Amino acid sequence: MKKPKKISHFRKLLRVLGPGLVTGASDDDPSGIATYSQAGAQYGLSTLWTALLTFPLMASIQEMCARIGLATSQGLTSILKQHYPRWVLYVTLLFSFPAIIMNIGADIAGMGAVANLIAPKISTEYFSIAFTLLLLICIIFFPYRKIASILKYLAMVLLVYLIVPFVIKTNWMDALKATFIPHIQWDKEYFGILVAILGTTISPYLFFWQTTMEVEEFREIQKVHKKVLVASRRMFHAMETDINIGMLFSNIVMFFIILTTGSVLAAGGIHKIDTVEQAAQALKPLAGDMAYYLFAFGVIGTGFLAIPVLSGSLSYIFSETFGLPIGLDKKFHEARGFYIIIGLSLVVGLLMNKMGFSPIKELLYSAILYGLTAPVLIAIILHICNNKKIMGEHTNGKLANALGIAALLLMTAAAVTLLYFQFAG
Repeated sequence: MKKPKKISHFRKLLRVLGPGLVTGASDDDPSGIATYSQAGAQYGLSTLWTALLTFPLMASIQEMCARIGLATSQGLTSILKQHYPRWVLYVTLLFSFPAIIMNIGADIAGMGAVANLIAPKISTEYFSIAFTLLLLICIIFFPYRKIASILKYLAMVLLVYLIVPFVIKTNWMDALKATFIPHIQWDKEYFGILVAILGTTISPYLFFWQTTMEVEEFREIQKVHKKVLVASRRMFHAMETDINIGMLFSNIVMFFIILTTGSVLAAGGIHKIDTVEQAAQALKPLAGDMAYYLFAFGVIGTGFLAIPVLSGSLSYIFSETFGLPIGLDKKFHEARGFYIIIGLSLVVGLLMNKMGFSPIKELLYSAILYGLTAPVLIAIILHICNNKKIMGEHTNGKLANALGIAALLLMTAAAVTLLYFQFAG
């Protein structure tokens, strides 16, 4: 009799998991994998502490975004449009667009290149085009529930990165030391990697996605009940559980990628990774075929998970800004502009690679751009979450404000230090 009860609890947990898990898992996209791989290759295990530090900060910001969605039934862009000066909205749009497009382009290129490693007879270009078309078809023709379910289960692909350190030689004592004793180097390269890690972990596009997905989920619940509902305390509690598990999962994967590349590549004398496929190739002679294939398949899986989130975030931002019908639950003819923006973002991302843009530069530039713009958005989110006119009784508590301010200060300090090293030498 006890066994069914355990299964029942597990099923309840699976039902709770949704936007938070997808958001957390999509954070470990090929862009994130490349950034974490470069950190591990260049600095060994010395950046592992960032996984521990960023978890509560990331979880706090994403919880605020989700709470905004549940409390207002509006996306973050709509809130900015209604309650803040227009220049705030347009500056957000200006900075978000290039970073997200570069991220999409780099992710498509990374998926194509890694697929070519697994099947060398098919060119990288053909794989990239095929992946883009497949993603476009799924996003346009699958209903929201189907997309949400696919994204949720695609998140499980990331579990492969938890296996790799156990099939290679790993010094767990050194890993523990690096996790709990921060190591910082005062130079431009180290702070470039640090800002890239923070930018790809606490990414602005995830703020918009999280807020809007909570609204989409709530609309689906209202459709089932066939009436307008007010978000209950139980919904807020379920949302917090979903966010915490999703962000913890994301940071564990981040930790294991840095651990793998730090243990294998840095120890093997490989300190520069220009692409995600290089990271996979470098693992093969040093860690064996199993580690190589696990790493490669993980890159493809995370690309399928992250690109819909990236393109969807961009489309929600543009569509809400210009008052277009929105929603993954809508059919193409009901929200043409929304789906056209998604399609254009994928096509432009694909074409960037044909125009000679370096994928690794796209990855690092987008991560650094996220790191530089995130402080502004975090400050705005904190302001929204302390505004009773917008949030009603769901304003921030002391802990949420403390963690939010800590995230703001950390992201600002890292970005300012990077700019100092960049311009002052």
